[in-house]
Amino acid sequence: MLSPPFQAPHVVVLAVAVSVSAYALLRRRYRARLPPGPTPLLGAQALPTRSQKEWEVYGEWAEKWGELTSVVVFGQPIVVVSSRKMATQMLEKKSLVYSDRPVFQMCGELVGWSKGLAFLSYGPRLKQTRKYAHSLLGTATNVKRFESVLSDQYHKFLRRLLESPDDFLSHIHFTSSNVILQITYGYQPTGPDDPLLGFVRKVMDEFSEAAAPGEYLVEVLPILKYVPSWMPGAAFKRKAKIWRHNLTEMMNRPFKIVEDQLANGTARDSFVSLLLQEDLSEADKEYMKWAAGTLYGAATDTTSTVISQFFLQMALNPEIQARAQKEIDGVTGGHRLPTYGDREDLPYLNALCKELFRFHPVGPMGLPHRAMEDDVQNGYLIPKGSIVFANIWKMAHDPTAYSNPMTFDPARFLGDEPEADPRDFVFGFGRRVCSGKYLADTSVFIACAYTLATFNISKTVEDGKIIEPRVDYLSGTISQLAPFSCSIKPRSLATAALIP
Repeated sequence: MLSPPFQAPHVVVLAVAVSVSAYALLRRRYRARLPPGPTPLLGAQALPTRSQKEWEVYGEWAEKWGELTSVVVFGQPIVVVSSRKMATQMLEKKSLVYSDRPVFQMCGELVGWSKGLAFLSYGPRLKQTRKYAHSLLGTATNVKRFESVLSDQYHKFLRRLLESPDDFLSHIHFTSSNVILQITYGYQPTGPDDPLLGFVRKVMDEFSEAAAPGEYLVEVLPILKYVPSWMPGAAFKRKAKIWRHNLTEMMNRPFKIVEDQLANGTARDSFVSLLLQEDLSEADKEYMKWAAGTLYGAATDTTSTVISQFFLQMALNPEIQARAQKEIDGVTGGHRLPTYGDREDLPYLNALCKELFRFHPVGPMGLPHRAMEDDVQNGYLIPKGSIVFANIWKMAHDPTAYSNPMTFDPARFLGDEPEADPRDFVFGFGRRVCSGKYLADTSVFIACAYTLATFNISKTVEDGKIIEPRVDYLSGTISQLAPFSCSIKPRSLATAALIP
């Protein structure tokens, strides 16, 4: 994760010295072994660089040392869990130990995302914020209330695909944003250029930069956060001040819109409007505001990435597309669009959706957990304060759980012995599981069903030559797809006529 300039010689020497001494102290203190991994002499040098995929590097650790590995960097133990069984034993069965988050100095403390649901430390504020999020999206029953919103927005999505298919990636992101904005705030953007959408996109881009692993030395030397912003080399403090202002504005602006609408009687039913009509304390309003804002930011990027992958995989696998379309036609007769109520009658399409979540998990390393007390797992010491990552990508490509794991194959989830449902772990573990998992699952199903019923997706052809779509999964907390091209055309005049 550490990358230039933080791998300069003097920093590397410091990292080696601190890591070796910290490792020795840990060994003397506990008289127990840390999980195996790169030696303390390597320390920060062993972590993924900016040009590497984190899940691949940590996957290589698992191949070499096993399902539980570790390294000490600047005195900080980092533990990586690479099997679902081990992750379940630690992060779920011992959730009281592993439900905390580490302190993120740049994006958390300086920019302010430490108030966000995903980054909150374990405690009363997390419990109350999760309670609000759960009341909105925490169960399949809760999400069912919003089927009409999803249906309406993905009908409009089909219309946009028909009118400008080359802009499909923009349409995907706009539709995902629309869904969660309406559910959370009752807000309907005027279009892709809506100023609120643009502002939120800006803030989420700033979050991605602030959270980039190894980008800021303050993450490994927290004392730097006290450096005055005017000093040379303190550009990160000046950035953080601007980004903190923008983040606060992102949380406040849509919230204020709902408050004003309630005052003048024009508010639509939404998560925020309904809760604001209750007798909430100022603290509860603040918790609810951050629950709404962080749900919006997270849901937009994750859902749009999975749906983008659907378009890529359909272009790469025409036989899978044809099989799913045949199944849909068998249920609808080709005379109507499928509905969520058809889901039980569409087993192959359900399997396709599962495979989208498995093939490349949107959060391949999840968000890190933090050990709140010393623990011993399989004879290895996990010291209090350890940062614990779950390599979800590695679990989703475990050959003992998934045959030919590098092949996109929905059929793996069918038959008498279906393979494990990836939705049981790709959204995280224990008390930090993603609150929006049911909304993401429902959105992906509806997007895939509607699109397959009406369009064919294939590789682009230019001047008689087939253009292979770019396949590149980018590193980061949310692993997005690099932009790619494909051809999107109505299956027939009859299917085009089904588009509302």
